[in-house]
Amino acid sequence: MDCKKAGTLLRQLRTERGMTQREIAERLFVSDKAVSKWERGLGCPDISVLNNIADLFGVPVETLLNGELNPCGQNGGNMKRLKFYVCGECGNIFTAASAGEISCCGRKLSPLEAAAPDGGHTPKIENIDDEFYVTFPHEMKKSHYIAFAALTGCDRVYLQRLYPEQDAAVRLPRLSGAELYFFCSGHGLMKVKL
Repeated sequence: MDCKKAGTLLRQLRTERGMTQREIAERLFVSDKAVSKWERGLGCPDISVLNNIADLFGVPVETLLNGELNPCGQNGGNMKRLKFYVCGECGNIFTAASAGEISCCGRKLSPLEAAAPDGGHTPKIENIDDEFYVTFPHEMKKSHYIAFAALTGCDRVYLQRLYPEQDAAVRLPRLSGAELYFFCSGHGLMKVKL
């Protein structure tokens, strides 16, 4: 941990919230002299206080240790660039319109890379009543199943969660130029242009 960089970041986070060093000190149960010392880069917070600092400022501990925020930049708004994340522990599904730092179950998640489906995963897509009816030739067992299907257009996304107990089928609104993403618990994320 670079104390100078961490101190600059702590000062930035404090001033963004319009708080004084004394207010920070009271919330963290330390002296305002300690907060001043940290902000001037003359020392670093003790490891026992890092979680409380991270919670107070709404940043990951890793950000405090690195001493810098990493803004993702402006997103042009095209939902076709959507990133999908799936927690390997609990199965939570996350999406982000641009790169982001996403964590679940104590682990940092990486965006999934979509592959083209192989023969065992190629969906059958039918147009029925202004909707796409999508069926997957895939077993739906707890050990191996399609976990979700998502339809992305330029300005919207429709995501439907699937469970092992149900059929491997979804109905999604029809969008022109859309892309269909789906996630197999055993083979990862796949994508088909519609």
